[in-house]
Amino acid sequence: MDDQCARLAAALSESPVLSPILENFDRIDLPDCWLVAGALAQTVWNRRFGYDPGHGIADIDIVYFDAGDLSERGEAREAARVRAMFEGVPAWIDVKNQARVHLWYADRFGYGIEPYDSVSDAITTFPATATSIGVRPVAGRWQCDAPFGLSDLMNATVRPNKTQASREVYENKAERWLALWPELEVIGWDG
Repeated sequence: MDDQCARLAAALSESPVLSPILENFDRIDLPDCWLVAGALAQTVWNRRFGYDPGHGIADIDIVYFDAGDLSERGEAREAARVRAMFEGVPAWIDVKNQARVHLWYADRFGYGIEPYDSVSDAITTFPATATSIGVRPVAGRWQCDAPFGLSDLMNATVRPNKTQASREVYENKAERWLALWPELEVIGWDG
């Protein structure tokens, strides 16, 4: 996975959308903080298929884990602070405290979940294996958290991760992605 992580890091570093965040990641200064999910995969897909670097990237997910502040207000304060730091980035920056996801998950998705123990725990539940990824630069080196590996991402394969996501959530994401990147190989829920 080290070679694939290096290839991922190269793609992300060259992205005019993500590089401003990654070059200043230490300024975010949140506990157990990672850049995760869709924008990572979409950056790789754009590079692989020759699309504009920002093609299809609606938001950029920055997640952290702070069990000491489970308040909505605290999360909103951090989100506003981080968005202000990167106001020139041409996509919505979504900042979420993974320690508090269980507090709102049932209202949004219709069923409850157990609290996460860490960002790494949360990443294992993202709806597709290709987007179950987190990266962060630490002391000049890249850390990758990819519980299902990076092969699906690098091979442009969208496969369901049934750990937590519903069929509907997965299929809605896969449908959106396929409309934007028709070259993807999408594995159905039952596949």
